[in-house]
Amino acid sequence: MAGRLPVADATTLNADILRKREKIGIIVSDWNSDITLRLLKGCCTVFEKAGLLNHLVIVHVPGAFEIPITISRLLQRKKCSGVIALGCVIKGETKHDDYLNHSIAKTLLELAVNYDKPVINGVLTTNTKKQADDRSGGKWGNKGEECAGAMLRLLGTFKIIDTL
Repeated sequence: MAGRLPVADATTLNADILRKREKIGIIVSDWNSDITLRLLKGCCTVFEKAGLLNHLVIVHVPGAFEIPITISRLLQRKKCSGVIALGCVIKGETKHDDYLNHSIAKTLLELAVNYDKPVINGVLTTNTKKQADDRSGGKWGNKGEECAGAMLRLLGTFKIIDTL
């Protein structure tokens, strides 16, 4: 069952969690772009409220499968404090979506652990287009907002841990 994750209060998590030149990456799949662009808008709204809009590096990729390799390259070459993956894989007539979703989730976790940076999984995995609509600004909120809130909370947590 889907639910809503409380979005971090952007007024308490602000630009102080990032150094001046640090960036937050957002990788957006162009497949199902009507969904992913709403997720991106939700992300940007939260970062704007936190005063971090100018810290974003937004990269578009053709599909969800291209997200992990792009995150890897971004973390290797840029001063990103973390990256958010935004995509949408809707179940079809075959099991292709299962293989795709499992591979993406596993690789995103590996990237987070290997780079010791937050990699937030905002790739929707739904059975229907309606479910995707409901999670990208519909009845279940906007998972892009939730991903941005999770990133802010995690960066704040990392900042506290780094001072111990």
